[in-house]
Amino acid sequence: MESSSMLDHFAEELRLARAGGGMSQAALAEALSYSGALVAKVETSERRPSLDFARRCDAVFGADGRFERIQRRISRETVVPWVRDWTGIEAEATALRWFEPLYVPGLLQTEAYAQAILDAAGLFGLDEIEQQVTTRIDRQAVLTRNRPPLLTTVVDEQVLRRRIGGSEVMREQLRHLVKLGSALPRVRIQVVPLSAGAYPGLDGPFVIATSPAGEDVVYLEGQRHGQVIDRAEYLRQMVEVWESIRGEALSQQQSLDLIAEVAETWT
Repeated sequence: MESSSMLDHFAEELRLARAGGGMSQAALAEALSYSGALVAKVETSERRPSLDFARRCDAVFGADGRFERIQRRISRETVVPWVRDWTGIEAEATALRWFEPLYVPGLLQTEAYAQAILDAAGLFGLDEIEQQVTTRIDRQAVLTRNRPPLLTTVVDEQVLRRRIGGSEVMREQLRHLVKLGSALPRVRIQVVPLSAGAYPGLDGPFVIATSPAGEDVVYLEGQRHGQVIDRAEYLRQMVEVWESIRGEALSQQQSLDLIAEVAETWT
């Protein structure tokens, strides 16, 4: 388990540097602009430090890039670190606030819709696509487990009208959304109507996940990879963006009615 040893190495270096500087965990957290809980988890190897976290450690301790070098070695040792990290966070979350201006959110996709998106990306071979679709559908088990997270998703109306995989795929996908939004009390689906015009969410998709300890992290999905950000200031801004997006959205019932209506236009 080389990766855990590099993780332990980072944790040990951090503890030593902090002790050497005579700082408490709280003081270090403040200097780094991260939460005390996160600093504690990094120091006990429970959480992998992000690149941003490592760079801030270098700056605070004048460590000349040492923390960044260790962090990069940890990252190289995990297969697709961002997915693995995010998948773990998503699976443990007590609440997920998910905004999507382009696609149906992964946890709500049908198999055919997921397949059509991955086909269109043109980045993967057939077996890889099959594997990714299976992984995506498996992740949905989180919604029907014993204590599911509170999933609040807001999608742009364009998502309902963008043809992905043909009319039949779209009709099935939209009906699936209506079914989930009606049948699962902890799944809320809202739509920002086209009439909203320009609004803050158009900068791109994001998810705010709340951990069992009550900490929030933001996940930003990029073209080829995503990143998990847990910086306090950034989180505050994203919660504000989320609130203003919710302010533009139709209510849950109006949204489900609109989705059902658009589903029938896909013939």
